[in-house]
Amino acid sequence: MDKILVINPNSTAAVTRGIDEACAPLRMQGGPAVECMTLKEGPPGIETQQHVDGVVPHLTRVVSEAHGDYSAFVIACYSDPGLHALREVTTKPVLGISECGILTALTLGQRFGVIAILETSIPRHLRYMGALGVMDRLAAELPVGLGVTELADEGKTFGRMVDVAKTLRMKHGANVIVMGCAGMARYRKPLQDAVGIPVVEPTQAAVGMAIARVKLGWEQ
Repeated sequence: MDKILVINPNSTAAVTRGIDEACAPLRMQGGPAVECMTLKEGPPGIETQQHVDGVVPHLTRVVSEAHGDYSAFVIACYSDPGLHALREVTTKPVLGISECGILTALTLGQRFGVIAILETSIPRHLRYMGALGVMDRLAAELPVGLGVTELADEGKTFGRMVDVAKTLRMKHGANVIVMGCAGMARYRKPLQDAVGIPVVEPTQAAVGMAIARVKLGWEQ
């Protein structure tokens, strides 16, 4: 059976568990199977450009070593660390959740808003969105002010996410929301219910695209 490997580039197992749960609706009879792993060499959360750059050699090693065992790879970090470098070490599809989440949002609404974890994450994301050529469709990106490891605290996190999402919708005109961190995965459905517009969980978007790539035989 074909298998897709979803790699959490941070070392926080709780984030990987949330990613694994988010992938559950995409697991189906006949596959491809979806497996999730934690990069033990990664930082607890990828929150700076140095964190992004630092995990690339480890991701390259993982993908190189697993090339023969998997039909596609998903990098489950919203900064898409090493995406293009990883595409050079395998002919299998490699998908980044930021790119896939944004592209999915573009099919669901005219203007998308992004919920970031920290204010300092936003310049990095804006650089990436500029490179993707989607800035004219961005309504705004706003932070919840929490680090990756804090996102598991639902009492602290969910209310902030709702407030930010409502601000993106009502003040900035977003008609679709992208969650800008894989650690937010567990909150997609309740957030969508609370805000009343589509909410994209980017790992789900990337895994859905990976399944299509595997089923249709599209390599890099």
